[in-house]
Amino acid sequence: MAPAPAVDGVGLGLRWDFLDELLERLASGTIEVPFFEVSPENYMRRGGYIPEALEYVAERIPLLTHGLCMSLGSTDPFEASYLRELRQFLVRFAPPWHSDHLCFSGVDGRVVHELLPIPQTEAAALHVAARVREASDRLRVPMAIENISYYVELGTPEMSETDFISRVLEEADCQLLLDVNNVYVNSQNHGFDARAWLERMDLSRVVQLHVAGHERWADERMIIDTHGAEVCDPVLELLSWVVERTGPVPVVLERDNAVPSLDALLAERSRVEAFYERGLA
Repeated sequence: MAPAPAVDGVGLGLRWDFLDELLERLASGTIEVPFFEVSPENYMRRGGYIPEALEYVAERIPLLTHGLCMSLGSTDPFEASYLRELRQFLVRFAPPWHSDHLCFSGVDGRVVHELLPIPQTEAAALHVAARVREASDRLRVPMAIENISYYVELGTPEMSETDFISRVLEEADCQLLLDVNNVYVNSQNHGFDARAWLERMDLSRVVQLHVAGHERWADERMIIDTHGAEVCDPVLELLSWVVERTGPVPVVLERDNAVPSLDALLAERSRVEAFYERGLA
């Protein structure tokens, strides 16, 4: 059974682009956001203003953590110093779970800074599940894995993506961070029905949701998950459909490129929240 969320509703990914303004509004009590999501790798091994600002935010608003560098599909062993510092970060901010991507992002010590898909095979599922269990044990916190957007399949799949994800979830006994936008992007690029994909997933393992914007490239023939635009209506409709089945869970509005003003982000958060409430209703 999935752990009960410490927070729910619609929060924001915390970005340095609006950090100064956020601190001012927190000091004056003029902002209402149920939580922020942070990537620990952006704060680990740093001193001075940035970690101090994060401490200030965390004293006033709950934080969820979402990793970038675990590379769960890699065959490289986890870096001990990375897990040690990540553990210290998680102890300090005490999230109910820690999430990272169902992908690999490097091999043989080389990092490509991309979220690359894992071959959809039984052997790969068992390998990743063992890595998830190891990470959870060493971090001493429950793990959640996120489905990624991808633009090419690696090899001939032995199973569908939903079966592959489900196999990892069951074998690792972990939870799912369901990125609704990634499902939509993949459905458009690879020609499948997003609603049917979601119907095949065990939504009882969902502890958190992501939504984001995407953009069309290559003469409109391909959608790229840029996190650089507003969330489109089809993604928000899928969000409502999922929330109707999961009940209240934390939803993160992600924005990593072309980050607008904080006021614009808060207005979009309110729009996402309307679809979230529609699903709960």
